[in-house]
Amino acid sequence: MTVDFATVADPFRRELLAHCYRMLGSVHDAEDLVQETYLRAWKAYGQFEGRSSVRTWLYRIATNVCLTALDSRTRRPMPFGLSTSSAQDDPLTQDHEIPWLEPFPTDPAAIVTERESTRLAFVAALQHLPPRQRAVLILRDVLRLTAAETADQLDMTVAAVNSALQRAHAQLKDLTEDSVTEPADAKQLLDRWMTAFEAKDIPAIIGMFTEDVVWEMPPYPQWYRGPEMVAWHLANQCPAVPHGARMIEAEANGQPAYGLYLRDADGVFRPFNLQVLEVRDDRITRVSSFFDLSLFPKFGLPSTA
Repeated sequence: MTVDFATVADPFRRELLAHCYRMLGSVHDAEDLVQETYLRAWKAYGQFEGRSSVRTWLYRIATNVCLTALDSRTRRPMPFGLSTSSAQDDPLTQDHEIPWLEPFPTDPAAIVTERESTRLAFVAALQHLPPRQRAVLILRDVLRLTAAETADQLDMTVAAVNSALQRAHAQLKDLTEDSVTEPADAKQLLDRWMTAFEAKDIPAIIGMFTEDVVWEMPPYPQWYRGPEMVAWHLANQCPAVPHGARMIEAEANGQPAYGLYLRDADGVFRPFNLQVLEVRDDRITRVSSFFDLSLFPKFGLPSTA
C-alpha cells in the first residue's frame, strides 16, 4: 500500500523550518523555503525510491533550496557584528537596507538540539560562513550526519566536506555557548526583569547586567556596551515611561523573550519591540530588541496588551 506524501512528510516540517532558519537567519525566509521544499518533494515523491529515509531525502531538498536562495541574498548580521559600540553623541538612525538577522520562535519543550543550535549567537556566527561551509557545519555538527552522508547531500567529495568543516570550525573557534542559562532556570531573574522594565526602573534594570552587557536594536545599527551606556540609552532615547509598558513572555532561539508594548495616547498598549535576552550565571549579558513588528504574530503575540 502506498503511503500518501503528507503522512510521511509532515512530521518533519518543524525541524526543517529550524534547518532553513539556521541557513538563512530569517524566520520569514525559512517559512517560504520550507514551502518550496515541500512543493518540490511532493512533485518528486512518485520517483522516491526509498534508498534513504524520507527525512534524509527532505533535508537534501531543503539544503539545496537554501543554497539556491543564498545565491541572491547577503548574510544577515546583528548590529554588534558591524561596528564598534556607540557613544552618547552618535545619532540613533534606522537602516532598512540591511537584511538583519531575525529571531526564531522556539518551543520550551523542543528537543535540546534545536534549542542549542538556534541560539542567536550561533546563528549570527553562521552568517559569516560561506553558504556551502555553513551547510556542511550544520549537517555535520547539528544533524550529526557522517562525512559521507554530508558529501552525498551536497554532491561533494568526502575530502571536500572535511576541508570545509575544518575551515568553518576555525572561523567559529571563539564561539562559546555552553554556559547559556535556560529560561526555566532563570525564573526569579526574569520576573524581576519584567517588573523593572514595566516600571522603567533603570537602576534595577542595569543591576541585572554583567559589566560587559551588550544592548542592540535592529534595524538600528547603533549598539551599546556596559550598564552605564545602556542606562543612558534607556533614560534618554527609550520612549517608555514608568508603568507605561507591558511585557508578554515568549521564547526565541531557546532564550527568554518578551513582546514589549507601550501605552498609546488612547490608553491601549501596542507592540513596540521584541526583546531576546541572553542569560549567564544569573546575569543578563545581552539584550537584542527587534523592532520588526511583523515578528509578533510569528511568536503568537497579540496585537494589543
